[in-house]
Amino acid sequence: MKKIVIFCFSVASIHFGFGQVGTIFPDMDGESLVHGMVKIPEDTKGKYTLIGLAFSKKSEKDLNKWFNPVYQNLLKEPNPNSLFAFDYDVNVYFVPMLTGAKRPAYKSVMKKVEEEVDKSLHPNILFYQGTLKEYKDALSIDDKDIPYLYLLDETGKIVYMTKGGYDQAKLQTVIDKLPF
Repeated sequence: MKKIVIFCFSVASIHFGFGQVGTIFPDMDGESLVHGMVKIPEDTKGKYTLIGLAFSKKSEKDLNKWFNPVYQNLLKEPNPNSLFAFDYDVNVYFVPMLTGAKRPAYKSVMKKVEEEVDKSLHPNILFYQGTLKEYKDALSIDDKDIPYLYLLDETGKIVYMTKGGYDQAKLQTVIDKLPF
């Protein structure tokens, strides 16, 4: 009996730790640096979508390290003369989450990022202003000091999640999960 209880607890722990994979990404409204509103997952349906979330300055720094590799691999037009050029038709959004005491700084933070980030990435940077709780619960966010990345399928269902700073193996896993 003791073994059954331990087994059930272990299964529940695994399920809740990775519970977001296989579920629909929670509704999120964000404003891009080109000042358009994007509703995730509603506006992203029909395409795979990679979403990177940052909840603090520390996690923003780590999320920023994903920008160039993701741009080079998923967004940049491939060289037509390249033998192994892949053109991925995927949405990508990096989202600084301005929650709690950071909400009043929304416009000033947005303006600063607009000046610092390469213009080619402006459509891919969304700003969220609101509460954290619903995302923390739905997405199993347990550390606000690291970024979280979610790959959604064309219906908005989470098919992959990773967290932390950039590394090539994590990005390759994202690429491998794309249906192209």
